[in-house]
Amino acid sequence: MTLEHIPVLIVGGGGAGLTASAALSRLGIESVLVNALPTTSVLPKAHVVNQRAMEVLRELGIAGAVYRQGTPPEHMRATAWYAGFGGNRRNAGRLIARMQSWGAGGQDPYWALASACPSTNLPQIRLEPIMRRRAEELAPGRVRFAHELTDFSNDSEGVTAVVDDKTKGTEYKIRAQYMLACDGGKTVGPKLGIALDGPRNLAREVSIHMSADLSRWCGDPDVLIRWIWHPETGSLGVLVPMGPDHWGPHSEEWVYHLNYPSDDPRALDDARVEADMRAALGIADHPVTIHCISRWALEGVVAARFREGRIFLAGDAAHRHPPTGGLGLNSAINDVHNLTWKLAAVIKGYAGADLLDSYEPERRAVAAQNVQRSVENALNQFGFREVLGLDPEAGAEANWKQLDRLFGEQPEDVAHRRKILRAIASQSMEFNEHNVEYGFSFSSNAIVSEQTAMPAPDAVRVYTPSTRPGAPLPHADLEDADGVSRPLMDLVSPGHFLLIAGENGEQWCDAAKSVAKDLDVPLEAVRIGHIEGDYRDPRCAWLRQRGISDQGAVLVRPDRVVAWRSLEAVSNATSVLESVLLKILGRS
Repeated sequence: MTLEHIPVLIVGGGGAGLTASAALSRLGIESVLVNALPTTSVLPKAHVVNQRAMEVLRELGIAGAVYRQGTPPEHMRATAWYAGFGGNRRNAGRLIARMQSWGAGGQDPYWALASACPSTNLPQIRLEPIMRRRAEELAPGRVRFAHELTDFSNDSEGVTAVVDDKTKGTEYKIRAQYMLACDGGKTVGPKLGIALDGPRNLAREVSIHMSADLSRWCGDPDVLIRWIWHPETGSLGVLVPMGPDHWGPHSEEWVYHLNYPSDDPRALDDARVEADMRAALGIADHPVTIHCISRWALEGVVAARFREGRIFLAGDAAHRHPPTGGLGLNSAINDVHNLTWKLAAVIKGYAGADLLDSYEPERRAVAAQNVQRSVENALNQFGFREVLGLDPEAGAEANWKQLDRLFGEQPEDVAHRRKILRAIASQSMEFNEHNVEYGFSFSSNAIVSEQTAMPAPDAVRVYTPSTRPGAPLPHADLEDADGVSRPLMDLVSPGHFLLIAGENGEQWCDAAKSVAKDLDVPLEAVRIGHIEGDYRDPRCAWLRQRGISDQGAVLVRPDRVVAWRSLEAVSNATSVLESVLLKILGRS
């Protein structure tokens, strides 16, 4: 066998692996990505890409392509619940309730203030090809699909992997300093004996990817996800547009998700699944072209550990979520965003190996929270059936009588409707989970922590920007000396630390220059003030949330997480900053 030497081997070519490949390339670190299948995903999986993940894709240079191909904001401002879909019943397809979702397509000012990047929606089968093209552009010949990892060993100096090149029918070896397992937990984790713990088989899901003109039944062009209660089955179905050329009611493709009991044999029969889909939607023999029927179990599991020596688990290999809340793909992207700059720092020699110990405590805590939130979102959705009074055993007529009550004018019907609307309002825990996306706080050896509490008026819904160490860098639109606007996030160069001083924090900027030279660390420094500084803060957005005086400083890591801050000036800025960086970088 031939033997290749490479700093990082990436196993898996999904969202996590492709992000890792592109990120490492931009950090100047060579990698090889191997993926057993010949193409990116053909299954209609994740689709909502939240603000924090879009910031990462902006860094990688593909946010524009994702926005252009994704759902226009006017078609993803809300989610809604309906009584049936098609058919001849008087209330078939009638709206029960609607809710603004994911920043209301840019209309929610609090979401707009949180990031330069709005959320978007692009199915994974269309997102991954964009990511793959970018990864191949940055690392020609090193993104290898139809190359399968068949064996590996992990020692104190690195990882030796055996790869099967399916295009040639030959095997070769790769010797890497580090390996990223982004393989969905198929190979690496099981061989390492890393268990995935948490609830499994919460429900059996069947997803139907199809082409169909459903515009005659789909009103509400601003609704992205339709939650449809079916009296025929007493169960909940979910209808999601897939584009690709039109969105909203005129989407050419759709995914419909059916729920079955975990032991129901009907879920295994394609013909029965299609018949159930047609009956539930009430579309009879309306023309439908089915592209794919996929089956999966609803589960919420987290790996017992995210690291084994020089091997790191990320994405679905480390955590699997119910789709409710759209946290799976977004968590995967942020896993590798957290890890890749640390690998680059260690490989380039300006950080100690102890820096890598921060990956697991930082990301596992967030992943566990996200999995828990996803499970709770799903269970809350399922719980609506009891509140509605639907019964899978009662039959269509009895269930329709219950749904018809939602639109009645009798006093008891009005009270019932208000009860239902209150229950549905609680699902803002899924569609307005802004603090879940942004309100995390890392705690590890790569953070100089403070004994201050994270602001949390609502632990799920209300994100309060903060420069408390461990928090993500808040957003602000700045102006340079020529009046050119740019978001604060763009000041953080790939792989570089950024020290942000107040407008009168010259001593910190001088200290940063000295420390960067003495420690050979990529560290930049700027002063930001409303009127004075290297950048102006015209709306006082940074001033409101910086948490420091005009002579203080905030140190931001390459992943745009606050690592440390000084509220005021100090007499020995250079030695303080040097000590802080040595700690964060794991250098004695």
